[in-house]
Amino acid sequence: MSAAAGATLREVSSRPQEMERPLVEVRNLKMHFAVSSGPLFGGAAAKVKAVDDVSFTIARGETLGLVGESGCGKTTTGRCILRLEQPTSGEILFEGRDLGTLDRKALNEKRERMQVIFQDPYSSLNPRMKVGSIIGEPMKVHGIHPKQKEREQRVAELLSVCGLNPKFMDRYPHEMSGGQRQRVGIARALSLNPRFIVCDEAVSALDVSIQAQVINLLENLRDKFHLSYLFIAHDLSVVRHLCHRVAVMYLGRMVEIAESDELFVNPLHPYTQALLEAVPIPDPHVERQRAHRVMQGEVPSPINPPSGCVFHPRCPLAVESCRREVPPLRELKPGHWVACPRVGAT
Repeated sequence: MSAAAGATLREVSSRPQEMERPLVEVRNLKMHFAVSSGPLFGGAAAKVKAVDDVSFTIARGETLGLVGESGCGKTTTGRCILRLEQPTSGEILFEGRDLGTLDRKALNEKRERMQVIFQDPYSSLNPRMKVGSIIGEPMKVHGIHPKQKEREQRVAELLSVCGLNPKFMDRYPHEMSGGQRQRVGIARALSLNPRFIVCDEAVSALDVSIQAQVINLLENLRDKFHLSYLFIAHDLSVVRHLCHRVAVMYLGRMVEIAESDELFVNPLHPYTQALLEAVPIPDPHVERQRAHRVMQGEVPSPINPPSGCVFHPRCPLAVESCRREVPPLRELKPGHWVACPRVGAT
C-alpha cells in the first residue's frame, strides 16, 4: 500500500462519526410556486405544489435514483438542494449544516462541493466560450488556481479524466458531438472537486450507445473520487445499473424508497408496480406474452391535488381512508419505505 493510500485510510478511520452521517439530508421539503388562475377566474392566486413534504438522505459515495412521471417534482427537488430555488419550507442539510441558515459567503463555500450536470448538453454550455474557459470559469469564480497556466493544466487533466483530448479546450461547443458536450459538462462539474453532484437527466438527450459510455464514466468517477449522486432519470434500466437506492415520486410526494435490487424485484407501492410494468422487455416473445396492466386515469393537477393520498384516484387498492388521510412513509422491510396503508410486508 502506498503512503498516500495509507494516509487516506487513516484520515477516514479517524472520523467515523462524520463518515456515518449522511452527506445530504432532506427533511420535509416543500416547494410551492404561486401562480394566477387568470382573468376568467378572477385572477385568484393559486399554488403549484411541485414538491410537498419530501424527506430522504444520501450517504457518502452513494447514488440515489429519483424517478417518476414528468412533472412529479424530481428536477425541482434537485434545484432546491442546490439552492437554485428557495424552498417554501423544510430543511436541507449538507455535511451536517442547514443550507437555509447560511449567509452568502458560507453558502458559496458549500457550493464548491455541490455541483450539477444538466440534461441538455446543447443549451447548458455557453456557445460563445471555448471549452477551456467553460471548465475553468468555476475555478476562476471561486478563486481556485488563480493563475491562468494552473487553470489550463487543471482543465487538461479534467478533459483527460472525462475521456476527451486535452486539445479540445480550444474548441467551441458547436464543434463537438452531443456526447462530447456532455463530457465537458461533467468536467465542469468536477472542476471544484465536489463531493455531491445532481445529475438531472444527464443521459436522456444522448443516443443509446453514447448513454452507456456516459453512464460508465459517471460510475467510474463516483468510485474514483468517492462522489455522491442524486441521479434524476426516466430510464429505469439505467437507474437500476447505476443507483444504490431508488426513490419514487408521484405528484410532489415520495411514495417508495428502497435498495435498487429490492425495489425492482419487489415493488410494493401500486404506482411503483405500474412504472415497472410499463418498462418494455427486450425479448419480443416474452413481451408479447406478458399481461399489461394499464394505469387508469390522468395525473391530477398539482394546483389542485387530490386530498389524502395523491395517488388514490388511479390506485386499484384505494379505500375511503385513502381519500382522507395522507399516508406517511413506513418501513415495511429494513431500508424499504412505502407510503401506502394498504400494503403490508411480504
